[in-house]
Amino acid sequence: MTADRWTQAVRHQLGIGRLLPLGDARDGAWIAEGAAEAVLRSAAWDAPGVRLAALRVALCDTEDTAEPAVPAPPSALPPGPLRVTAEFAATAAQPLPATASLLRATLATAATRLGLAVTEVDLRVTGLLGDQEPAGAGPAAPLPEPAGAARAEGGDEARVAAAALGVQGVLHLTGTLGHPVHIEERPGEEAALPHRHVRLELAVGADQRARDVAREVRTAVRRVLPDHPTVAVVVSAIG
Repeated sequence: MTADRWTQAVRHQLGIGRLLPLGDARDGAWIAEGAAEAVLRSAAWDAPGVRLAALRVALCDTEDTAEPAVPAPPSALPPGPLRVTAEFAATAAQPLPATASLLRATLATAATRLGLAVTEVDLRVTGLLGDQEPAGAGPAAPLPEPAGAARAEGGDEARVAAAALGVQGVLHLTGTLGHPVHIEERPGEEAALPHRHVRLELAVGADQRARDVAREVRTAVRRVLPDHPTVAVVVSAIG
């Protein structure tokens, strides 16, 4: 098994899924699929008469992607337009096209609030709910508990951690992918000198836009280290 396949298998076992790009190629941020899905499912509770089933977020076109401005985490999806695909059952309280339109708008709005570049929402009706069945979407999927707070080591890792935790909206660092702060030396291109790259993983408050928080974290981390390394942020939980 290759390193990337092993990493993907571990992530799925831990329930965070793939790493979806937050924003565009300049943002240098990703969010765990499990965290994004929980937010979308919770938002679907606002669509009356709907019971959401399967839901997936993926690239619209693997050819329509961009090279991220910073080194991406292992096996993370590249920045590009995203598509939400969902299956649902609905009551006959209103015409199915109207129900689908409301659900589509609800999911698109929730994705935008996170900072996901969703350009398409594809829906499939899988059944009709009877009169005796609940008129809502079923119990709203609770947001998963953010992974336990993880501590960084001393030195530059501690400085990076302190800078990130000082950004509004950051709940705490997480260690789902390993160390919450990962600093490595990256080779330069052609004649360029080697440079350092920082990857950190964290949980963001549900009342904040994950993309914006990640942007501020990247800026804060670059400022706190004298060599101004490249920075990638992974949002593993929304709490």
